[in-house]
Amino acid sequence: MTLDVDAIDFAKSGGLVPAIVQDARTLQVLMLGYMDRAALVETIESGEATFFSRSRGGRWRKGETSGNHMCVLDVSTDCDRDTLLVLVEPQGPACHLGTQSCFGAGARADVLADLEHIIDARAKDGGEASYTARLFASGVKRIAQKVGEEGVECALAGASGADDELCGEAADLLYHLAVLLRARGLSLPDVYEVLSQRAGARP
Repeated sequence: MTLDVDAIDFAKSGGLVPAIVQDARTLQVLMLGYMDRAALVETIESGEATFFSRSRGGRWRKGETSGNHMCVLDVSTDCDRDTLLVLVEPQGPACHLGTQSCFGAGARADVLADLEHIIDARAKDGGEASYTARLFASGVKRIAQKVGEEGVECALAGASGADDELCGEAADLLYHLAVLLRARGLSLPDVYEVLSQRAGARP
């Protein structure tokens, strides 16, 4: 992180600036906190999201009580330098109610973000009863084969199937593709980045 702390306008709001916390992988907005200069410096130095709690009147590192820490990958500012965007890898739910985001389902980047969270969970401890876990156990080649099979089924549905059949097959294809990306250490946002670059290259 190369953020210039001295350039942040803490004075505008009485020593605090709002910090929007976003999942770096899914781009889901997780929470809104506040930081003073000390909390921001600690965040940068420790690599863990640290805030100033207005209710407690002091510094607060996310996960101190719950264990749901947030590993910080980057901190940037808006154009006025009075608001922070904190990109993190969450180590558990962001909300004290146990949900992934304090803003509920409305904060999702899209439903694919939820799908990736579920796939991650199944990959780690899905058990034999989980189809996703069995897919991971079968290896990358088998997962890639499934993507090919689902792609053919999606194409056939697109050529001659009903609308609901095509949507169902497309959902199956997207799911298996997300599993394949995860098995290769990649994610859908990696694909989004390629699409973004291609869109920017178009005249």
